[in-house]
Amino acid sequence: MRKALLAARRALPEATRAQWDAAIARRLLDWCAQENIEELGVYWPLHGEPDLHGAYAQLAARGVALSLPVVLEKHAPLAFSGWTPGEPMVKDGMGVAVPAQLRLRPAPATLLVPCLGFNAERYRLGYGGGYYDRTLAQTPRPRTLGIAYACLAASFPNGQYDIALDHIVTEGDLL
Repeated sequence: MRKALLAARRALPEATRAQWDAAIARRLLDWCAQENIEELGVYWPLHGEPDLHGAYAQLAARGVALSLPVVLEKHAPLAFSGWTPGEPMVKDGMGVAVPAQLRLRPAPATLLVPCLGFNAERYRLGYGGGYYDRTLAQTPRPRTLGIAYACLAASFPNGQYDIALDHIVTEGDLL
């Protein structure tokens, strides 16, 4: 199922993806304003994930403290580094962009979680590493906002260690 969802996402035309990214960004900005979000864990897009860099810049301009996830060790929860849009980035051992100058901080109170797929119960399908599930299993648990394209809704059972997200934002809805 992961391969099929990844192929479907990668097959989306660039113009469609840009349009949907803009719609997701508007929903994210509105939600953050409504909820008075002061700190937010964001993600660097991989493999065709929604690119919300424009929204990140607007949130930073509003004074929202942003952080990016960092893998410090395998089979462990994610760590987080403070991040400002436009600062120098490097690729980590997994090929993910992280701040060149890590500024580790506690997990943010609210976290964007990219979804390869999601189901009606707000469980996400990721790439299978379990990093987000281990992060969400910690106390205090961050509030979560899944980010996905609506066409990636799928039917799948949740696993024993899966944790449902609080909300999922798509180009069409906030679930």
